[in-house]
Formats: sequence, structure tokens, C-alpha cells
Amino acid sequence: MLQDIMPGTAEQLEKEPTSAYIGFDPTADSLHIGSLVPILLLYHLQQAGHKPFALIGGATGMVGDPSGKSEERNLLDEPTLQKNIACVQKQLEKYLDFNPERSNSAEIVNNYDWFKGLGFIEFLRDVGKHITVNYMMSKDSVKKRIEGETGISYTEFAYQLMQGYDFYWLYKNKNCKLQMGGSDQWGNITTGTELIRRKAGGEGFAFTCPLITKADGGKFGKTEKGNVWLDPQKTTPFQFYQFWLNAADADAEKWIKIFTLLSMEEISIIIDEHAKDPGARALQKKLAECITIFVHGQAEFESARQTTEQLFGKGEDINLREMDEAQLLAAMEGVPEHQIEAAHIVTGIDVVSFLFESGIFPSKGEARKMVQGGGISINKEKVTDHSMLINNASLLCSEYIVVQKGKKNHFLVKKAG
Repeated sequence: MLQDIMPGTAEQLEKEPTSAYIGFDPTADSLHIGSLVPILLLYHLQQAGHKPFALIGGATGMVGDPSGKSEERNLLDEPTLQKNIACVQKQLEKYLDFNPERSNSAEIVNNYDWFKGLGFIEFLRDVGKHITVNYMMSKDSVKKRIEGETGISYTEFAYQLMQGYDFYWLYKNKNCKLQMGGSDQWGNITTGTELIRRKAGGEGFAFTCPLITKADGGKFGKTEKGNVWLDPQKTTPFQFYQFWLNAADADAEKWIKIFTLLSMEEISIIIDEHAKDPGARALQKKLAECITIFVHGQAEFESARQTTEQLFGKGEDINLREMDEAQLLAAMEGVPEHQIEAAHIVTGIDVVSFLFESGIFPSKGEARKMVQGGGISINKEKVTDHSMLINNASLLCSEYIVVQKGKKNHFLVKKAG
């Protein structure tokens, strides 16, 4: 989890309990799995006896950070920002211990609290004069934007001064000596250490973790349906579990070291087990288990695993009829949906006509060929007779039928009307 570390940081952490912070941008009403790395950094920090601060950027969220961005982001209005802040704060409280009786209890701070009373002239006089434009323009995040087609506004150019002032304020008021974050934040973080040195005559420290990538070059945490969120209303625990379960071998081997609390000895055993039988996907299963329990709890993990076994498992014990409607719809989230006229179901329709009428196949000939080849299952039961009838008895939860074509293609057919 280490990318860059400022000299003296390790010695500071070994010397005494140290307060450290990471900033979270309230640009949405939920954090996503990209936020799990900084959350886990704060978690490890607290477990090691240090004090974690989670800074929610109520002020900086109104400005936008150019780091890792190719263009200016949309600025949020006040009501949206306040809603996002409240949601993000509630999520962070799930992972860190905020018990005030604990000597290193976690704290949440909002930089709007100290920026709201700071005037523009005061900021220029007390902060801006300590950092040169040459220094600010030397940062990679600024360089890339200046050299790009869209350029950079003064608003975003000033962002690193604001983040630097956050670090300075926390240093002065909370004795916070360390800032952590993703590697794209190194320039902003070191601006803070420089401000602490020049303005307070003190010493701040910095620590960054690598940005998570996928082996195939795709963006981590992105699916066809968008971000993988920590909010179960945005990404169901089943979808969350599936994301990790479907990781490529190379990604799973890397991610299990970052996203779980397993020891290196335990991880080595799992990697060896996986190498002996990659098809059993021991790495992915353990990764998905650990991170789903951490984010959503044991019960949701068990439910997601059970749903996965019911949908994709093999054997006679697979029974979709044991699932209620909420479980079925959560499991089939993202699967292509089709409809069949209720009249066909009431009178009964042969499976070949059903596959054509529902739009899964463009012709009855193709549907019949697939059925004869043993490539169709209805509600997890392989179809062996092309004259098989689909009727009310075929319905799951009174209105759904799950069709499987081949090994991986699933469709959800709903009775219309």
C-alpha cells in the first residue's frame, strides 16, 4: 500500500502516537470502492495506535481538484454538497472507531468550518505569499492540465493552496503531523508540508498509496453500469460481491494484499492453493468474502454467496424458487430483461416459441437449434424437449422466468400485463 513516503515519516510513526488525516471529496452521496484504500489506510493507522482524522472537503468540494482530471469538474450547489457530506460521514463511521473514550478515537472534520470565515484578502496575505507560483506550476497535476487542450482555471489552480492550508490548520489546531492519500495527491500533500514549514516553522509528513489499476488496462471500480459504490442502495451487496468474484487472477493476487486484513502468511497459502487449481477461484472467493464482510457485514455476504450459488452453481441443490423477489431481482441486476405476454403463459407456450416471442432469439429456428444442442436452461433446469410447455407453473415469484443460454448468458423474462 506504499507508493511514496517523505523522509522521517516512518521514524515519526515509530516514535509516538501520531495524528494523521486523509481527505474525502463529497462529490457524490456515497463513496465508491476507490475510497476503500484510504479508508483502510486510516483503519490500519488506528489499529496501530495512531489517531485518524477523516477530512470531508465541504469547501474544497466547491472548487474541484485537478489531480488525475483531464477537464474541469462541475461545481456543486450548497444543498447537494450538504447532503453528500452527511452521507459520506455516515459511511466513514462504519469503518473507524469514533468512541470518544478511546485515546486515539477517530474524528471527522469539515474544511468548510475553517474556510467559511476566511476572507479572500486574508487568504492571499496569510497563505498565498508563502508558496510561489513556480512551486505550484511544478506539480505534475498542474503541468498536465496547462499542457492539455482544456487548460486549468484559477479556481482549480488554487486548489493545492486550499489543501495545503487544510494540513496547516490541522497541524496547528489538532496536532496533525501526517497526511496520507493516493499517489495523485503527492503534489497537494507536499504543498501542505511546505506551508507548515514556512508558516509555522514545523514539520509535516507525507505518505501515499498506489492508485489501483486493472491488469487489462480498464479502470478500477468501473463496470458497464458505472461505479461500484459502498452504498447498498446504489450497488447491491450481491453486485458488490460479484465485482470481486469476477476479478482476473492477476488482479485478485494484487488486490487481496490491499483490500483484506489477512496476514501475508494466510495470503501466501491462498495464492498457492489457487495456483494448484485456478478453476476453483480460491483467490477471488476469499477476496470477495473478506471485502464484502468488511463493507456490508457477515449477513449480506452470506446472502450474496447463497444467491451466487443459486444462480451460477452446479448441482441438484440449486433452487431459484427458494429466493424471494428482492433476492431474485438483486441477483439479476444488469441482466437483459425481456417480456412475454401474460396470455401465452396462461394458455401455455412451447419453449421454442417462448424463446422467440420473448425476443431472446430472432427466430424459432435458432431457438430450436440451441434447445436441441442442450444450450438452454429454464430456471436452472436444462431443457431436453423442444415441446416443453412454459406456463404459470414455470413462474418464479409469480411473474419471472430465468433463461440461461450457454454457460454465462442469463436473461430475465417478466410476464407482461
